Amino acid sequence: MTKAKIDLGKVGLWTGILDGLPSSAANELCAEAAELGFKTIWIPEAVGRDPFVTAMRVLENTTEVTIATGIANIYARDAMTMANAQRSIEEAHPGRFLLGLGVSHMHLVEWVRKHDYSKPLTYMRQYLEMMHKARFMAVGPSELPEIVLAALGPKMLELAASQTAGAHPYFVPPEHTQIAREVMGSEALLYPEQMVVLEEDPETARAIARQHMKTYSALPNYANNLIRLGYDADDIENMADVVVDAVVAWGSIDAIKTRVQDHFDAGADHVCVQVLTEEPQTVPEGWRQLAPALVG
Repeated sequence: MTKAKIDLGKVGLWTGILDGLPSSAANELCAEAAELGFKTIWIPEAVGRDPFVTAMRVLENTTEVTIATGIANIYARDAMTMANAQRSIEEAHPGRFLLGLGVSHMHLVEWVRKHDYSKPLTYMRQYLEMMHKARFMAVGPSELPEIVLAALGPKMLELAASQTAGAHPYFVPPEHTQIAREVMGSEALLYPEQMVVLEEDPETARAIARQHMKTYSALPNYANNLIRLGYDADDIENMADVVVDAVVAWGSIDAIKTRVQDHFDAGADHVCVQVLTEEPQTVPEGWRQLAPALVG
């Protein structure tokens, strides 16, 4: 198995809550996460802060944490801008930034950004080629640092394995991790995200899970992936218990730890855990509870 050039640790955090905090508070929260033992924090890109600005701000104000994008949208900037932003961060903070790239979703690309989303796989392949050809007339790495792709289906997984360091699948159960490992082979890096709810009451836990899942389960990329795994389309649309339990690990700390281990057993190299709560401000408390079991 390929040794990652950027050390993410075994278990990291995936979170979208930083955009809801003042910059200074976000920096402090990331520093606390690192003190807890979570080496890497994954941040998304949608319609909030620019993830490269967030990454630089956090890296400048912390010493231990690594920032990974989960993911940076390839339709948000051209390939040269993406490549040179990555190089710029690597020059300033070597080994502390991982660029995760993705094609995002049709509504964000066509409706919000007004770009063509007709051939995302083809565009990703061309985009990667253009990134490697991008001119960079500044102090920094001559070669592009490590990249991973948001990949769910077999074609994008194959592209991730052949043209980048590996894949960062999102909204996936461990059975997808097993399939991804089989598709990509033993050399590619595999960094799945796992949603978790620290609640042992089934009704309450699933209600919290559904509150967050409703945004994703209606998106074709995620729904189609679950269908490929054998889940019923109506169950996905209605967020039936069987789908909720597959995508979101809930229960005790031991139950969460077991689900994370399921991903490792299926072939993951690193798992980023996304704590789900009723209110965003309570997410860090979940980090504190999980840290001794996951990274202690």
